[in-house]
Amino acid sequence: MISQKYKDMLQAKSVIREMSAWANQRGAEIGYENVFDYSLGNPSVPVPQAFTDKMIELLQTRDVMELHGYSQSQGIPSVRAKFAAYLNKTFGMNYTAEHIFMTTGAAGAVAHAVRAVTQPGDEVITFAPYFPEYHHYVNQTGAVLKVVPADTEQFQIHFGELEKAINSKTMAVLINTPNNPSGTVYSTATLQKLAALLEKKQKEYGHDIFIISDEPYREIVFDGVDAPYVSTFYQNTLSCYSFAKSLSIPGERLGYVAANPKCTDAELISVMCSQISRGIGHNCPPSIIQIAVSEVLGITSDLSVYETNMNLLYQELTALGFTCVKPGGTFYIFPKALEEDSIAFCQKALKYDLVLVPGDSFGCPGYFRMAYCIATEKVERSLAALRQFAKAEYGIPNG
Repeated sequence: MISQKYKDMLQAKSVIREMSAWANQRGAEIGYENVFDYSLGNPSVPVPQAFTDKMIELLQTRDVMELHGYSQSQGIPSVRAKFAAYLNKTFGMNYTAEHIFMTTGAAGAVAHAVRAVTQPGDEVITFAPYFPEYHHYVNQTGAVLKVVPADTEQFQIHFGELEKAINSKTMAVLINTPNNPSGTVYSTATLQKLAALLEKKQKEYGHDIFIISDEPYREIVFDGVDAPYVSTFYQNTLSCYSFAKSLSIPGERLGYVAANPKCTDAELISVMCSQISRGIGHNCPPSIIQIAVSEVLGITSDLSVYETNMNLLYQELTALGFTCVKPGGTFYIFPKALEEDSIAFCQKALKYDLVLVPGDSFGCPGYFRMAYCIATEKVERSLAALRQFAKAEYGIPNG
């Protein structure tokens, strides 16, 4: 008999993936270049040439077993040391290799981090809007995800609602900054306030409360935006990172957990994660990718196109009368739909070959996400379809 648990999950498939599948099917009919696919957050800019060159060099010069054999379960020691040194130089931290655990992307990092600081029955708090997969990352551990309603004015943290949600069962707060889907970057003031509250609650409840900071968009921050490093504000922080977005290598699946050296049992987190891997199979990311990335640290893809695309969409959306918080980073924008039912809104948009993702699964009904990691030329062509959609369906005069 197959698992009823996972069989039931088939009834709640990823809306993002379903919209992406629709876009691909429609593309087969009319040409994908004519489908304005804003569904999937797949990096669209080329991999840095330095990374490609390094891969070629490694394949030509290094030992086959070094490149293609299993790494140690925590990751290659020299790679972990390089990552620690880079974080220290960049953010003024004091990591060593023992604080770094290599993972298969940020998803693997979050999956390990949650298990490292919770037990079944514990609660993990996150903030709407949030990445829908957090439900699976948390709930499948036996812990429970609690969602704090959104601050729709700025998409910073709604502290009034957080105060209501936090309790003695709270063991972790899962944040994502820069944020998917809103594009908001948590400010210094927000992180200071969060840190102060959690310090207070740790003392009140007599146990640690960790911040699990999901940071795959850390390098995609727009001009003039305050984008502080979370771990500098709060000792009990586990930083979860991926190189998918900064290097445009989502298929290579490389990330890490970095335990703040001042967090409780900091020296045990990485070795504990090795034991966690035994139960979830997220272990030993590809050795060649670990080595190659460690030798190009500080280099990114040309990420400037995302800010160009954001400005084009933000200007058009606001001109059409959409309510929209201007993103500070990522490659997402999260406007309010022109009707309360954002699912119906996104279905109507498909008639104009605009593939948008309703905000319901992100914990924000009435909003929708656009992933603008597509060619700028395509963004520009999509604006006419957006105007036509707004005018025909909602009578927007500027449409």
